[in-house]
Amino acid sequence: MALVRRAYVDGPCGQMHVRQAKPQDDQGKHAPLLCIHMSPMSSRTFQALLGDLGDDRHAIAFDTPGFGQSDPPDAPPSIADYARFLDAGLTALGVTTPVDVFGYHTGAMIGVEMALLSPTRVRRLVTVSAPVFTDEDRRQFETYYHGLSVTADGSHVLARWKSFLYHHLRPGVTLEHVAEAFPEALIAGRKGEWGHSAAFAYDLGGRMPLVQQPFLILNTGDDLDLYTRRAEGLAPSSRILEVPGWGHGFLDQHTADAAGLLRAFLNAGDGMPAPNDGVKPPASALGPRYPERPGAFAPR
Repeated sequence: MALVRRAYVDGPCGQMHVRQAKPQDDQGKHAPLLCIHMSPMSSRTFQALLGDLGDDRHAIAFDTPGFGQSDPPDAPPSIADYARFLDAGLTALGVTTPVDVFGYHTGAMIGVEMALLSPTRVRRLVTVSAPVFTDEDRRQFETYYHGLSVTADGSHVLARWKSFLYHHLRPGVTLEHVAEAFPEALIAGRKGEWGHSAAFAYDLGGRMPLVQQPFLILNTGDDLDLYTRRAEGLAPSSRILEVPGWGHGFLDQHTADAAGLLRAFLNAGDGMPAPNDGVKPPASALGPRYPERPGAFAPR
């Protein structure tokens, strides 16, 4: 298990906080892997995964600007802005070679946009979800994720906790695990909605057909399950892999299995068959979807 180190680099919006791990004798055998978290969270999502993958490659996760410990931009950014911020962060970190990208929810959209804006920078792409929204979906999401007004009695924090708990508490995940992750969802404050706004405005369905890189989509049975199914076949070199037993928290709960699946895809040789054709879900990913009821919104 490689040591995960934290540092700061100067980016377009100020300082960018980064977690990274790599083998001591890193000679570039594998492309570096950039992990991009969902909003509003932070690079802490990938802490365990970085340690595992850092045994044989440079594994990197920034707090996207405005989240975690990274300085925010001056105005609400778009998904394309986030893509440019992270590309600049890689350069500031000294990474100039092509990278693989692993994006989670909002990070999935940022990863797709990076693959399009910098096609020579992104070698292969893996995402947790690839939500294709209709206009009606966007209206529902914007209504639900409009931000909660701060209250003197702290009820806005309780409402946020209940929503977070609804999506993250699964069989095998304890309340303590959920509670440890929860503060990351609060750090951005009101700016936390900027990531959601950028995601809901992004036309993922229209952008995916332009992606030429090998592209593996993990449909983990979480709150974007149904929307991700619409992405089937949109990108010419893409495949949706059903892993319904994972859901939020799987990178901590099933770190070794997740790392093994990523290696199977990222380390596969080029050419035919496509790299994602040989990827098989581990047993931990084949449990029942939980919660069984579909849908993206926790009751309020």
